[in-house]
Amino acid sequence: MTFSLRLATLDDVPVLKALMDRSIRALLAPYLTPEGVEASFDIMGLDTQLIRDGTYVVVEEDGEIRGCGGWSKRATLFGGDHTGGREPALLDRSTEPARIRAMYTDPAHARRGIGRIVIDACEAAAAEAGFRRAQLAATLAGEPLYKACGYEVVEHFTSPTRSGIDIPLLRMEKAIGRQGPGP
Repeated sequence: MTFSLRLATLDDVPVLKALMDRSIRALLAPYLTPEGVEASFDIMGLDTQLIRDGTYVVVEEDGEIRGCGGWSKRATLFGGDHTGGREPALLDRSTEPARIRAMYTDPAHARRGIGRIVIDACEAAAAEAGFRRAQLAATLAGEPLYKACGYEVVEHFTSPTRSGIDIPLLRMEKAIGRQGPGP
């Protein structure tokens, strides 16, 4: 398998939205009721601010997008363009963690290392931008990947949806980049 990584562009949005739809429906199904999977669309999806900020990447194989994800220097922890409560304020990189955001893998290509490629690229870019920690909101389906990448759960919480179903999430965090004083 040969994967390539590149920055996402706004031209990718239709393909990314279709991939996210497939990913949410298939990969959350073992963890949520069918109603919960449908309700999760209220709080998940593409945040095009990440593309505009140049912090959203896609993983391709044979010219096809197989996965995507990004990091953010903004306060919003999760959610798509349509999700309420988004906070575009810039984070203080010396005291606040970068956000790992909108990680999705095409379910037909899950468990092939695509998520780890995205995480590694996002952590490296965030560290290069001066962040010392990364934080994310994991679904129950994403928790095993993030734990395998060194993230630790710091909070269990739920996010309400318009349908009244609360979606379980985990706030997870990890140190990134060089820690402590350097030469």
